[in-house]
Amino acid sequence: MQFSSSLLEQAVNEFAKLPGIGKKTALRLVLHLLKSDSGNVQGFGETLIRMRNEIKFCQRCHNVADADICSICANSMRKQELICVVESLREVIAIESTQQYNGVYHVLGGIISPLDGVGPDQLNIETLVSRVRKEHTQELIFALNPNIQGDTTIYYIQKKLQDANVRITTIARGIAFGGELEYADEMTLARSITNRLPVESYRAGG
Repeated sequence: MQFSSSLLEQAVNEFAKLPGIGKKTALRLVLHLLKSDSGNVQGFGETLIRMRNEIKFCQRCHNVADADICSICANSMRKQELICVVESLREVIAIESTQQYNGVYHVLGGIISPLDGVGPDQLNIETLVSRVRKEHTQELIFALNPNIQGDTTIYYIQKKLQDANVRITTIARGIAFGGELEYADEMTLARSITNRLPVESYRAGG
């Protein structure tokens, strides 16, 4: 692409760094902002900067938050003894959109993947183990992507909690093995949560 303005080119290049955004889409977005009211564009930029600088991570579950504790953990109407273990914020949003889950979460920040250089120490696993023991959690629901890495992570955490008095389940395999939880439709995801299985039977029958 040839640009008559270096400022325009820089803006396009910055937008093109976003996942799923190519140069043509980036140019379309930049031209839209260029035509927009300057106040709206300034508000857009300030919102992004404020989000990046001020957003926090929940001290309890590692979800994104505006305060030290996220709104889900702080909600007394939710079942605090029921923890859904997920890989990232994307899965929290996907599960919340089903409106079928009323417990709390624990965001691992990834899954165990030796080939990618990700080990247990790089994830929020120890805080989960400590939390289960400290809070006397009744059930852990694993909602990880159904693949080898997800299974490895479940197995590792299960071993860490083998002496804890907690029920460990995983979402039912309505989610295809090797699939991405983020892209599952809401009905499939809701049924998987409702029909969760004990980890032992899941691993035996997987």
